[in-house]
Amino acid sequence: MRTYDKFYINGEWVEPIGKGSSEVINPATGEVSARVPYGNSEDVDAAVSAAKKAFESWSRTSAAERAEFLRKLAAEGEKRNADLTQTIIDELGMPIQNAATFQVDPLTIICESFAEKAAQMEKTKEVGNSIVVKEPIGVCAMINPWNYPIWQMIGKVAPAIAAGCTMVVKAASQTPSHLFIFAEMCDAVGLPPGVFNMIHGSGREIGGALSSHPDVDMVTFTGSTAAGVQVSNSAAPDVKRVCLELGGKSPFIITEEADLDAAMEFGIKDVMVNTGQTCNALTRMIVHDSKYDEAVELARSNAEALIVGDPTDPGVFVGPMSSAEQKQTVLDYINQAISEGARLVTGGADMPSGLTRGNYVAPTVFADVTNDMTIAQEEVFGPVLVMIKYSTIDQAIEIANDTPYGLASAVWAGDKDKATAIARRIRAGQCAINGGDPNHEAPFGGYKESGNGREFGIEGLHEYCELKELQY
Repeated sequence: MRTYDKFYINGEWVEPIGKGSSEVINPATGEVSARVPYGNSEDVDAAVSAAKKAFESWSRTSAAERAEFLRKLAAEGEKRNADLTQTIIDELGMPIQNAATFQVDPLTIICESFAEKAAQMEKTKEVGNSIVVKEPIGVCAMINPWNYPIWQMIGKVAPAIAAGCTMVVKAASQTPSHLFIFAEMCDAVGLPPGVFNMIHGSGREIGGALSSHPDVDMVTFTGSTAAGVQVSNSAAPDVKRVCLELGGKSPFIITEEADLDAAMEFGIKDVMVNTGQTCNALTRMIVHDSKYDEAVELARSNAEALIVGDPTDPGVFVGPMSSAEQKQTVLDYINQAISEGARLVTGGADMPSGLTRGNYVAPTVFADVTNDMTIAQEEVFGPVLVMIKYSTIDQAIEIANDTPYGLASAVWAGDKDKATAIARRIRAGQCAINGGDPNHEAPFGGYKESGNGREFGIEGLHEYCELKELQY
């Protein structure tokens, strides 16, 4: 069991002012995997004060110096890869076959990416008699989720370091250990005191104190849409910049002439990886009515082929839900879908075969779903796919856009051009074309209630910048 009892503030490990602590539960076994301290608003004040003090000198460092720190963090991440991967298995329950690839390896990739982009901060633009320069926005509060904790944390920290910002970072209560390890990494590479500060505690108290703190210049948050609204409201009185990556109910349109076998394999794995706990999962599969019955059977066979169980087993693809509460939420959605008339194809509310403990939900597929059902409109955040039929492309696009969310989408068509034409009509921040891969060099973010702002790519760096016009 990992035990932590201090926060990392101003380049030192310090005793929390708050006196509480929290146990982290392994979702596969129900056993305690870690114990971490819980701080309070006074800890927030101390961390923000350190970040504010450090900003004056850090913001004036050269881009080359900041890039070198990012490269050192990338190298340190490779050294700590096994430790970080184990926290993902123990605290999130993501199976070992995917934990490093999806959760941990991006740390090094993203640090290297923003090391290359740091030089953009020193580029200027001439506009008539003016020169436009970029400056770091200031002290950043970063509130991270439990489902992709390392990927989301470094997606905030790396561009902030590249830009010359200082920061206070909070992890989710379910998956906190990676952040203590990352603080050790910052200490190991000699990141100047106050640039990176780490505290922990309840989202309600610590998150609220960070969002509303008068010395915080920007809040970046990943989580539910409801919590994102609260963050925005807390930040509004000081007119802070707010960057939000929130929920999703992403559509996947499969056309009549698409390669159905390939599309179904892609779609099922996309939904079921990380046990469906993925904000941009393609959870609404929209299939042409001439292929619908065949698609339903392929969905069944693909879902039932996935091995569910112990996340330390290399053969397991689907692990447990992150917590007993999240499992119950998913089961409630499954039962509601059945009561509303959706047809259960496979999975359901029963414990997966062969398992007697842990927060497991079987890979679940619903057919005969209409887009007005709760299961088609609300984010389940579990291994649950809904299948909806359409007869014309216009109807498919209407279904795809009939959602309050707009984070991600996908199209599988007979060729790239046809798929792209459909993708351009979908109101979402990204679209996978015929199985396209994620890209850390491109901007990630959503439309509508899926958030605002962008992470990754040069656009992700710009979130941490202010523009200044110098007139001559």
